[in-house]
Amino acid sequence: MAQVHFSAGLRDLTGGLAQVEVEATTVRRLVVALEEMFPGIGEHLNEASSVAIDGEIFTDADYEPVSNSSEVHFLDIFQGG
Repeated sequence: MAQVHFSAGLRDLTGGLAQVEVEATTVRRLVVALEEMFPGIGEHLNEASSVAIDGEIFTDADYEPVSNSSEVHFLDIFQGG
């Protein structure tokens, strides 16, 4: 199963968990599985975060593949002006 890590800003939505293991083949399916585990997190992940898969950062990652050995980090988007 993929190891999914959450930034500190997302841990309010995970009951304080920093990491979980999830089985999914794409980021989109991963978000669906996380929504089942943590109702309400899916909308936030789709709108307000970037995803790092095995060290590569994506801002539009819905269809990016996820393997059982993947390490996935959901990151808060940094905004500046």
